[in-house]
Amino acid sequence: MARLPILRYPDPRLHSVARPVAGVDERVRRLVDDMLETMYASDGVGLAATQVDVHERVIVMDTSEQHDRPLVLINPEILKRSEEMAVNEEGCLSVPLIYDRVERPARVTVRALGRDGQPFELEAEGLTAVCVQHEMDHLMGKVFVEYLSLLKRDRIRTKMLKKTRDELRGK
Repeated sequence: MARLPILRYPDPRLHSVARPVAGVDERVRRLVDDMLETMYASDGVGLAATQVDVHERVIVMDTSEQHDRPLVLINPEILKRSEEMAVNEEGCLSVPLIYDRVERPARVTVRALGRDGQPFELEAEGLTAVCVQHEMDHLMGKVFVEYLSLLKRDRIRTKMLKKTRDELRGK
């Protein structure tokens, strides 16, 4: 397994729409394993392939308290969204140290393929529902900051660009 570099907002590659995975083979399973290693090493609860510059419909997540229950969603699709909405604070490995409140459906039902290539359905609520929707947004080329006001987005963009410049200068 390998730790993959995570794209940082406002990298334009984060706005790429992911294509479906044609088949779950050894290459896809290796990608899943590398993404899980990357997510755990970065203290994340979810990671979409788009964030590691692979533009295929693959998500890894682990919202368990012990971080010992990985979930793999290949070619996920949301089947149902609750009418009830919930506001939660979100963060993102592509937008480090930035958190803000986002409103989303409180519950979702999703269908996907697992790491083994077998289809399954998942009814999610709470953090898992937030994570599924957040990561599926990545597959559609959307970053959570796009739910925020234009002013907040501009501030975050400026902050992230400055952070990248500072890191390149060795500060």
